[in-house]
Amino acid sequence: MSAASMTLQAGGAKCKPRGPCSGSSCACESEKSVVAQKQEREEDEAGEKDDGAVDVEKLQQKLIDLTETLLAEEVLDQQFTQLQQLQDESNPEFVSEVVSLFFEDSARLMEELTESLKQDPINYVAVDAHVHQFKGSSSSIGAQKVKAVCIKFRKFCEEKDREGCQKCLEQLKQEFALVKSKLEHMFELEQQILAAGGSLPYPEEEY
Repeated sequence: MSAASMTLQAGGAKCKPRGPCSGSSCACESEKSVVAQKQEREEDEAGEKDDGAVDVEKLQQKLIDLTETLLAEEVLDQQFTQLQQLQDESNPEFVSEVVSLFFEDSARLMEELTESLKQDPINYVAVDAHVHQFKGSSSSIGAQKVKAVCIKFRKFCEEKDREGCQKCLEQLKQEFALVKSKLEHMFELEQQILAAGGSLPYPEEEY
């Protein structure tokens, strides 16, 4: 047995010579060539890119499903989709900015309504003015259920029904909290899609 073969056996059985060995150099099957290593890295990178593309598609589908569910449940109406059509790559946060203003106005109006209904006697003209403003604000972003409560609320104001107004205020707070939670989740999905390099799957404006 040659000295080179003995050296290979001493080094471990995993290293098998593919050809004649001389001195300290030997071709071993267990060693990966530079080309093979490079190819493996490229395959791994391609796999990571594919996984990223799938994730974006999943996020886009989640956003579509959420929007369709909110429309089907009448939490939102077509006014909201019209806002989406006004949003594009040059202004990707248009809808969230408009809705954020709605959130701020709504919080202020609910505080004013709460204080107004504590008064004795109640100034129903002032209460109705707040509810009317709330109705217009909710209508502008397509918050359909909030708008529906406002319509009912105004009838109780006209009738000067204190108990009816109190019940409507509580219902208004519940519907507002629901639409706020759903829209915030929607905007989180949008940010994840944009951060992953995807585009927002909004319907195009019809002409």
